Amino acid sequence: MGRPRNFEADTVVDRAMEAFWTHGYGNTSPAQLAEAAGVGKGSLYNTFGSKRELFDRALERYDRRGVEFCTEILNQPGTTRERLRAWMRFTVDSDLAEPVRRGCMMVNTAMELGGRDAEAMRAVSLAQEHMIEAFIARIQQGQRDGDVRADADPRATAEFLLNTIMGLRVSAKSSDHTTLYRIIDTALTAL
Repeated sequence: MGRPRNFEADTVVDRAMEAFWTHGYGNTSPAQLAEAAGVGKGSLYNTFGSKRELFDRALERYDRRGVEFCTEILNQPGTTRERLRAWMRFTVDSDLAEPVRRGCMMVNTAMELGGRDAEAMRAVSLAQEHMIEAFIARIQQGQRDGDVRADADPRATAEFLLNTIMGLRVSAKSSDHTTLYRIIDTALTAL
């Protein structure tokens, strides 16, 4: 009979997500994962099967948390432009506040594994679609409220804003608030 598990699986996934986000999939060793998670490698693999399975769970967690944060900010009182600006600034501020500017885990994954790992790219595409859907809902609300141009295509605008955010997340690795905020304000003229 095996020893009972003395760790919370969700906590391990959160900690693994942080390790993958910081180092990437290929540069995160099993030893680093075990250390980050605070559990032995054997326990880690007995619970999650493989490094890849843990990575897939970490991508799902990152996607879910991102959409929850985004939706919470977008649903607060204010115009669509104000709420989208708040979300975009939140992402920039979060990136710039970190001692290691990691950017976006999904963008990092696309850059690392794009063209080589179809499963990872499906996870990235799904995460992007979740964010686009959140933006579409807010843009459509703005059109109903009269603070977004009636002729704006909600999907095309949402895709443009997501692309801008992905670029901001990369630029945040080397740029400052002033530059990034200026980009945000320029992008929001699309509304």
